[in-house]
Amino acid sequence: MDYAFAPAPIVTLDAMSSRPFPVRRIFCIGMNYAAHVREMGGDPSKQEPVFFMKPASAILPNNSIMPYPPQSSDLQPEVEMVVALHKGGRNIPADKVDQNYVFGYAVGLDMTCRDLQRAARETGGPWEMAKAFDHSAPCTAITPEFYAGNIARGKIELKVNGEVRQSSDVSDMIMKVPEIVSHLSTLVELFPGDLIFTGTPAGVGPVEIGDVLEATVAGLEPLLITIGSNT
Repeated sequence: MDYAFAPAPIVTLDAMSSRPFPVRRIFCIGMNYAAHVREMGGDPSKQEPVFFMKPASAILPNNSIMPYPPQSSDLQPEVEMVVALHKGGRNIPADKVDQNYVFGYAVGLDMTCRDLQRAARETGGPWEMAKAFDHSAPCTAITPEFYAGNIARGKIELKVNGEVRQSSDVSDMIMKVPEIVSHLSTLVELFPGDLIFTGTPAGVGPVEIGDVLEATVAGLEPLLITIGSNT
């Protein structure tokens, strides 16, 4: 095919004992830990699942420096367990979401420009640019399900400069991984290569240039990111 210009390269993540994982799309679920719903002013008993997307190009590899987004003065990291799919479909039953669909797991950060998100909410507008900006999806290599098993519990934590900022357990998710995949497949057709960020615990707050972020999920490769200058 003779394109008008060179196509963008395929975004990939390393995968333990496997060939690189090609990232197709990034889906995220918001408000999936009850304590986080409450700290954001919501009621967990009334909270409906909130899905949004980031472009695949937002992936930032592990051990990278993330430029502070120049459009924001309130950058906040949200630690999340990431699910990588190697099979897709529509209307997938939750009880069928197993190793046939889940390729593996990773640790990610949903980087958020909170000031832009608040401003958008106040006007009733979309807050995509608060979530989907450049480098807004730092992510580790993927640990295949073959090694990690079906992760339904385990500590999830974020440290900023060595101090614990967020800490919970994956089992505290309101919507579990099978339910997330199943529900999302009723909204869009899922495909191999899709990533799903599964929500963040309570304790979100701002970071500054020079801060070192260490995000962990028990049994997975830790994610280490440094916040750099925006110049």
